[in-house]
Amino acid sequence: MDKIEQNPLPRVLLADDQLSMLKALRLLLKGEGYEIQTVASAAAILEAIGRQDFDVVLMDLNYMRGSTSGQEGLDLLSKIQQIDSTLPVVVMTAWGTVELAVEAMRRGARDFLTKPWKNERLLAILRTQVELGRALRNGRRLEQENLLLRGEDRPFFIAQSRAMQPVLDTIARVGPSQANVLITGENGVGKGIVAQVLHGASTRKDKPLVSVNTASIPATLFESELFGHVAGAFTDARSDRIGRFKLADGGTLFLDEIASIPANLQSKLLRVLESGEFEPVGSSKTHRVDVRILSATNANLAEEIAASRFRQDLLYRLKTVEIRVPSLRERREDIPLLATHFLQRYVGRYRKSLTGFDAASLQVLMAYSWPGNVRELDHTVERAVLMARGDSVQASDLGLEVRPEAGFSIDNMTIEQVEQMMIRNSLSRFQGDISKAAEALGLSRAALYRRLEKHGIE
Repeated sequence: MDKIEQNPLPRVLLADDQLSMLKALRLLLKGEGYEIQTVASAAAILEAIGRQDFDVVLMDLNYMRGSTSGQEGLDLLSKIQQIDSTLPVVVMTAWGTVELAVEAMRRGARDFLTKPWKNERLLAILRTQVELGRALRNGRRLEQENLLLRGEDRPFFIAQSRAMQPVLDTIARVGPSQANVLITGENGVGKGIVAQVLHGASTRKDKPLVSVNTASIPATLFESELFGHVAGAFTDARSDRIGRFKLADGGTLFLDEIASIPANLQSKLLRVLESGEFEPVGSSKTHRVDVRILSATNANLAEEIAASRFRQDLLYRLKTVEIRVPSLRERREDIPLLATHFLQRYVGRYRKSLTGFDAASLQVLMAYSWPGNVRELDHTVERAVLMARGDSVQASDLGLEVRPEAGFSIDNMTIEQVEQMMIRNSLSRFQGDISKAAEALGLSRAALYRRLEKHGIE
């Protein structure tokens, strides 16, 4: 049976064989804006999640009369993981032990509660798991739509925001071609990731992708690094060396920080771009290579050309097509997905049991100016994972100071972007409460739902 389309309200599946527990939970969660479905058996849980989408499952571990081991629930966790590994499951039992909690987490549970529960803790856990689960499902949807490009030989590339659509469109158009591409944007926006995705989308993907940070090459070694040298070409040349162009033959050469190449060496690069020919340092033998050039810079090349620091004819060769990668400030819709991706990476690396970000930390992530862009977000999440003491990342774990001048700037935003920003802020402020968010925005619930659908906000 086809799954029912996901409801804008957070949908919770409650599972317990005690009707009194289900009634108490339903009463609590209804008042918090959740849509509830209840079941009373293990079989009913599997049937429900196979038929509908849920944001989170809150389930007891024991369903057989007189059973207190939790084994039935543990077996059920494994089956749920096989059906949908992104569905958050929170387990609860009146017979909780440390061993049982550990085993439940190992089987795929995101959190563990003992009966009787504390309402504040239960609600906090559910809010966190709804946010995390939706982010993970967004990631799966993007992957299915080819908006999330990843693979064993390609980077994890998240680009859901409207600002990133021109980047995706250009990659789709020029990726399979042989065209040289210039990638521009601020430091830390992911220009190197775009280069990797372009290579992965090309007919050269089975050939080498060789990367060179030209800013790190001393001027005296520039020719040797790119074109190679023969033994005895200079004092320290004790043996032959193959240059980057030869290593990339048949594949792609990525020249990062291209504006840093000294002006007197740019002519040597121009020659190989025009003819595909070069001579290693100290050799008179001409080599010919077939290389596609991807380059990147955060500099304004027009200003560099005007100042005679960069050759205009070299720019023509490098820039058959230009891709500008937006700053993270311009693509804030991607922040939750990016942060969740980094969280998963570092939770695994440092063996932490964090389940996600709390509402306050997400609000800080969305409000911060990110001068270091995606690279700074990556480092921030890594630090937060190391510093976190609770079961989720708190705002204090991020170590970010959000000042008034570092907040949102609407100078370069469209009306739709401002509206979307205000809706997200209001939803975050009231922790997803549609009625309160609508009231704060001066809208009816129905009008807010229409705008949520319009902007694709879950």
